[in-house]
Amino acid sequence: MLKGKVHKYGADVDTDAILPGQYLNLTTMEELTRYCMEDADPEFLKKVRPGDIMMATTNFGCGSSREHAPMAIKGSGISCVIAQNFARIFFRNAINIGLPLLECEEVVAKTESGDTLEIDLSGGTIKNLTKSLTFAVSSYPGFMAELITAGGLIEYTRQRLESRRV
Repeated sequence: MLKGKVHKYGADVDTDAILPGQYLNLTTMEELTRYCMEDADPEFLKKVRPGDIMMATTNFGCGSSREHAPMAIKGSGISCVIAQNFARIFFRNAINIGLPLLECEEVVAKTESGDTLEIDLSGGTIKNLTKSLTFAVSSYPGFMAELITAGGLIEYTRQRLESRRV
């Protein structure tokens, strides 16, 4: 179960807005996180708390195909990103690092910045606790759910290798 305050953005939030290109030489999540949303929302890191939820309208994560952007989001403490739709490569990169993304037009339309959401990824529900609304969303298929639960592809692979050694 995920629970947090919403930080909502508009359409076409690209990877340069999420993490400006001049920071692509940084390699750790901790380093990348310091610059998350720097140009799009300079106050973002001061506002976000662990477990909070990022939201946008359409085409979130468009632009370049780098994994740095979802890493910076995850490192900031964001537990999930909800949008009407995502750029395909951004979606895959986020799943690969264990950052859950949900597509739901109705949730986006009926949620504002500052609302508190509770998300049940396995049950496929999002509750807007501020407005007493409940929404149904698609659960992840088996393998994708395992990647998210494990914390991403690398951790999933580590766990699988470890279980074979035991």
